Amino acid sequence: MTNPILFAVPVFIAAMALEWWLARRRGLAVYRAADTVASLSLGTISQLVGVLAKVATLGIYTLVHSHAALWQLPVDSVWVWLGALLAYDFCYYWLHRMGHQVQLLWAAHVVHHSSEDYNLGTALRQTGSGFLLGWVFYLPMAVAGVPPLVFVTVGLIDLLYQFWVHTRLVGRLGWFDRVFCSPSNHRVHHGQNDWCIDRNYGGILILWDRLFGTFADERPGEPIVYGVRGALGSFSPVRANLQVYAGMWQDWRLARTWADRLGVLWRHPGWRPAGAEAAAPRAKTDLAQFQPYDPPLPPVLVAHVLVQLALLLVLAMHFLALAPTTGWPVGLAWALALVLQLEGLSAVGDRGVAAWPLEAARWALGAVLLAASPLHGGLWLGLWCAGALAGALMLRRAARRGRSAVTGPGTAAG
Repeated sequence: MTNPILFAVPVFIAAMALEWWLARRRGLAVYRAADTVASLSLGTISQLVGVLAKVATLGIYTLVHSHAALWQLPVDSVWVWLGALLAYDFCYYWLHRMGHQVQLLWAAHVVHHSSEDYNLGTALRQTGSGFLLGWVFYLPMAVAGVPPLVFVTVGLIDLLYQFWVHTRLVGRLGWFDRVFCSPSNHRVHHGQNDWCIDRNYGGILILWDRLFGTFADERPGEPIVYGVRGALGSFSPVRANLQVYAGMWQDWRLARTWADRLGVLWRHPGWRPAGAEAAAPRAKTDLAQFQPYDPPLPPVLVAHVLVQLALLLVLAMHFLALAPTTGWPVGLAWALALVLQLEGLSAVGDRGVAAWPLEAARWALGAVLLAASPLHGGLWLGLWCAGALAGALMLRRAARRGRSAVTGPGTAAG
């Protein structure tokens, strides 16, 4: 079965381009190239992991449905579909809420909040490790007898709905804001302001938040600061996925009692054992002094990262289309290779032209894999080499401009 996300990706990118254009017409800067590359890289990595993980998670759901379902609900009933969508959104609310209130679950979900911008690209920042525990929250649907086909479909509907709410360009929507998750409601959820923390978890319905006391309305005149406290300070998709896990591991080792070690896993994000706080204190976030992580990226490097990302996205989509027909060894090898490619490209956003050795290594590795891979023909290798050549020329141009800026007119060059 073809991954339905493949059909959605062109729509996502077209919508992002439209949002960028509309924002420019309004004099707003809602996109930054390196941040956008990170968002799309994280979304791609999530899909690559999903190729392997969904076999296990959907398998568990199907197993429970086959052996523990209390009822056998018909797949051809419209009421089953509507009820399943409502049930999925309810389960999602609790998964999402626990993802903000339990540190082990936050370690997976934090990826989605790691951008310090708020745009449609932010919606694509999906976790690569959420599959480890997220499936548990949906097992009640299997026990209730929701067929696996219905479960997968309503889950996709719930996920796709949430794409459009990640924008600053849509204002208040009246009665809609009171019933459904909307851009206004979800902007609050992505804020790190005190009044935004742990609010507005609903996926499709915001009624869950109103019912369980987690709703907060957007406040006119109070700008929302997006991102997370304890910011990553990098555009690396791998670091975004591992940042909180690494901090938890450090605290686990420094904890003095088993109660503290368990607290590292199950207490609220940000909680630390006294021993860990004393041995390795962490800086506190001062929102009054907050500045987004934004290393300068000249236009030629903006063009470079966007061209390279486009090439990697096409290659990743081609792999995802073929993944169901490949064996585990080939699929795993290609998934890891694409993750390394996306991680390498992120270094340009962090380090600028100084990342050229990593780019050269990335191009060489990609050429070797494409030449040896049974999944791709000579056309792909030629396209890759053309992209590498274009990238090398752009990096060379950026390096020359950088040297010119350093020496300046009338300054002697050594």
